Amino acid sequence: MLSHRWGRGEPLLREVEGKKIYDLGGTDGLAKLQYFCALALEHNFKWAWSDTCCIDKDSSAELQEAVGSMFSWYRRSSLTIVYLSDVSDAGSLARCEWFTRGWTLQELLASPAVLFYKHDWSLYRESATANHKTDATVLEDLQKATGVAKQHLTDFYPGMDDARSKLHWASRRNTTRPEDIAYSLFGLFKVHLPVLYGE
Repeated sequence: MLSHRWGRGEPLLREVEGKKIYDLGGTDGLAKLQYFCALALEHNFKWAWSDTCCIDKDSSAELQEAVGSMFSWYRRSSLTIVYLSDVSDAGSLARCEWFTRGWTLQELLASPAVLFYKHDWSLYRESATANHKTDATVLEDLQKATGVAKQHLTDFYPGMDDARSKLHWASRRNTTRPEDIAYSLFGLFKVHLPVLYGE
């Protein structure tokens, strides 16, 4: 699965449906999708998932299911590839925009295996590990950037316990739509509520 900060020209479902993405061109978002798919293939995966084009946002039922299921989807992911579009060198996570976004908190905490990639699609802090959550140096960087303790980064359990800490982690993040401030927390607290954008 891809975890990323949305940028310009993100391809939507209708734009890629039934097409070979490597035959398409023209936007930064499409190039990001192509790099992500190539990386997934390098890691021996035949299927890759990105929220920009794998959810039919024109369907309110599908959007409702996606918002309510996002945490569990990332939890079941074999690998989450995190693209840090504004990181060019190791140790600069604290200034990275990915760590300021509401939805990426649950993607980070839910995913059992994560690899971080810098803006040029090179691996963040080259190491032999297949999971940055098992790399002590990367975990130290993550703790500094998020304020989340290492034990939660590596072994997070959703639910209502320790609500104060979870809300504190989320308080440092923003969302584009005001409703998403709450919706992005559903998975962390293990709650299911109706999604009603604009209500």
